[in-house]
Amino acid sequence: MTKGYICLVLHAHLPFVRYLKYEHVLEENWLYEAVSESFLPLLRMFRRLESDNLPFKIVISFSPTLCAMLDDDLLQKRMVLHLESQIALGEKERERVKDDPELSSLVNMYLERYTRNLQDYTELYGCQLNKAFREMQKRGRLEIITSSATHSFLPAFQEYPRAVEAQIETAVISHARTFGTEPKGFWLPECGFYPGLESFLKNNNLGYFFAAANGILHASEKPRYGTYAPVRCPNGTYAFGLDYQTLEDVASPEKGYPADYTYREFNRDIGFDLPEEYLGPFIYNNGARANTGYKYYAKGLRDGENRVYNPEMALRKIEEHADNYIYKRLKLANKLSTQMDRPALTVNAFDIELFGRWWFEGPEFLESLIRKIADEPELDITTPTKYIEDHGDCQVSVPSFSSWGNNGYAEVWINSKNDWIYRHLHKAVDRLQELVERYPDEKGLKEWVLNQAAREVLLSQSSDWPFIMKMGSTVPYAVMRVKEHISNFTRIYEDLCRNTVNTEWVTRIEKRNNLFPDLDYRIFRSGEKN
Repeated sequence: MTKGYICLVLHAHLPFVRYLKYEHVLEENWLYEAVSESFLPLLRMFRRLESDNLPFKIVISFSPTLCAMLDDDLLQKRMVLHLESQIALGEKERERVKDDPELSSLVNMYLERYTRNLQDYTELYGCQLNKAFREMQKRGRLEIITSSATHSFLPAFQEYPRAVEAQIETAVISHARTFGTEPKGFWLPECGFYPGLESFLKNNNLGYFFAAANGILHASEKPRYGTYAPVRCPNGTYAFGLDYQTLEDVASPEKGYPADYTYREFNRDIGFDLPEEYLGPFIYNNGARANTGYKYYAKGLRDGENRVYNPEMALRKIEEHADNYIYKRLKLANKLSTQMDRPALTVNAFDIELFGRWWFEGPEFLESLIRKIADEPELDITTPTKYIEDHGDCQVSVPSFSSWGNNGYAEVWINSKNDWIYRHLHKAVDRLQELVERYPDEKGLKEWVLNQAAREVLLSQSSDWPFIMKMGSTVPYAVMRVKEHISNFTRIYEDLCRNTVNTEWVTRIEKRNNLFPDLDYRIFRSGEKN
C-alpha cells in the first residue's frame, strides 16, 4: 500500500542570449553546456527507463526564453559546432595524456559521451530538443509546464499587474506553440509568490503552482499537513510546497549528496588549467577561459592534492545515496501515515542543470532513484495533476509572500547591489501602457514597432540580471543587458512620441531579439484582468 508520494520537478531555464555578429560568445556557452551536460544525458536516461518499461512521470518546467533558444536555427548550428569542438579537443587530449592510464581512460569516457551527444542531437533529434521532450510528454513520461515569459521575479512587479499578466499570458501562448498543449501548471520564477498572484494564474487556466516551504507554512490558514499536502487557494488554484529537506539532501553543494568527495569536481576543468597556447580555438579570442567539459579530478582536494576522478567508485556511491534517499522518504512516510488521512507528498524540485552539469553523476542518481522507487510498494511517483485527481479535497489557504532564495523572501533579487534597476523597469511599464493607450489598435508598421517595444520590456524584466548582480558573477554583462533593453524601449518610445520610426534599426534589434513571434503589445493594456 502506498504510504508516500514523491513528485519530481525539474526546472529548466536560461536567459535569452543570441548574438548575430559574434559566433563564439561566452554567455551563449550557458546554453551549450546545459544541452551537452544535462539535457542530452537526461533524455538518454529517460529512454533507458522506457526501454525497461519502468513506470515514471516527471514534471519539467521549461521557461519560454529557453524554448526560444532551443528552437533557434542559428543557435542550433552553433550547438553542433560546440559538440564538434568538444570531440576535437578530446582527440587532442587523447594524444596529450596517452602515457597516463587514468587520464586516458577519462578522455575516452568523455569522447564516447560527446560523440554520442552529437549523434543524438543531430541524427536522433534533428537538433529539435523541444520536440524530443514534447514526444516524451505524449508518451506519458513527462508533464511539461511553463514559467513566466522571461523568468521575471514577479513579486517585484506587484504594483504593476499588467506586467505580471503579460509575463504569464505570453508564457502560456508560447508554451502552447512549442509543445502543442496548454500547460496545466506554472513554475513561479524563483518560487516568488505574493497573495493575489494566484488570480493571474487562474485567469490563464493554470491549475497549480509550486511555492517555497515558508510560503506554505506561513499561509493565511495554518496548513494541517505542513508541506506534505498542497493547499487550495479560494479561487481553486492549488499550491504545492517544496520539501526543504530533500532540497538540502540532493542539491546542497556543501551538505548534500553532490558534496561527497567521490564525485567529480565541477570547478577543475582543463579550460582553466592548461596553457592558452595549447587550448587555442577552444577558448575565446579575448583570452577568456571557459569550461570545456574535460574535468579529471574528484572532489575533496586539499593542500594542492590532485585525486583523479574514478567513475566506478562514483557509481557505487550513487547507489548508496539513492538508498539513503529511499530510507529517509520511507521513514517519513511511515511516520506521517499515522497523522494524515492521505499519503504524504514530498515535492522534490531542482534546477535541471543540477543533474549532469553541476553534478556530473546526477542523471545516474535520478535513474537509480526512479528504479528503486518502482520496486518499493510503499512509495510512488506522482504529478500534481494526478494528485489533484486523487486527493483534490485540500485545505483552503493562500501562501504568504515568499521565494526559495536566501532567507525565503526577496533579498536576492532586490538588494543594494541591484535595486537601482527597478525604477527603470517600472518606468518602462508605465511608458508602455501610455503607448498602448495612445495607440490602442494599430496595424502595420506601428503595430510592428509597438510589439518590439513590448518584447524589449519583457526581456528587461528577467530575474537573471538582478541575480547575477547580487552574486557577483559576470556583473558587467547583466548590467549591460538591462541597460540595452531599457535603451531599446526608450528609443522606440521617444521615436513614437515624435511620430517617427527608424525601421532599419528596429529590424536589426528584432533580428537579434527574435522570440515571442506572436506577441501583441496590447497585452500591456491597463485595466483588464487585474
